Amino acid sequence: MLRNMLRFRQIAQRTISTASRRHFENKVPEKQKLFQEDNGIPVHLKGGVADALLYRATMVLTVGVVLFVFQEQLMPYMSWPRLLFPRSRIDFSLLSNHLVQFNSALYGPVL
Repeated sequence: MLRNMLRFRQIAQRTISTASRRHFENKVPEKQKLFQEDNGIPVHLKGGVADALLYRATMVLTVGVVLFVFQEQLMPYMSWPRLLFPRSRIDFSLLSNHLVQFNSALYGPVL
């Protein structure tokens, strides 16, 4: 039991220790040289293929959302959507009247 506790203590000290066992090569000067190069490419695309894909996906998503919002905002003012998507033939007015009566019975009259 004591041996297990000592092992756990050693493992905990190793993982919490601030001393790094792995030595990584400093790639900052290489990246600085790449991004400061004057080759006509915008800085947000100089990272390579991954940056280009991320940029294009962001632009497609942005344009799609803007078009969707415009379509949703203009839908009530257009006449052709009513022809393509006629309103449901189910009459909800009876259900609505019952809900109003039930609500007024519970909470008082609706003002």
